[in-house]
Amino acid sequence: MASNKIELLGLEGVISNYRRGRHTIHPKHCILIFPNIETRKEANKLIGRTVIWTTPTGKDLRGLITRAHGNSGAVRAHFKKAGVPGQALGTKVRIIK
Repeated sequence: MASNKIELLGLEGVISNYRRGRHTIHPKHCILIFPNIETRKEANKLIGRTVIWTTPTGKDLRGLITRAHGNSGAVRAHFKKAGVPGQALGTKVRIIK
């Protein structure tokens, strides 16, 4: 398990979109996609990890991976306070814990 933990630290993913429904958008909840994570079972190993997104000004916003999203390896992350801005969509996030 220790080797698996080291592999996940520093792993980079992409913010795909906000969690949304037909009429509502939740900017505090983002859908993240990580490379080489193809199934829900692999995505469940990321639950509880902390991710970080760096703004263009250098400020860091932290989020927590809360659950898997779908069956193709995507996960949901919850960002506290105001969430992430729209310019974050399509940019990189990094696992730090």
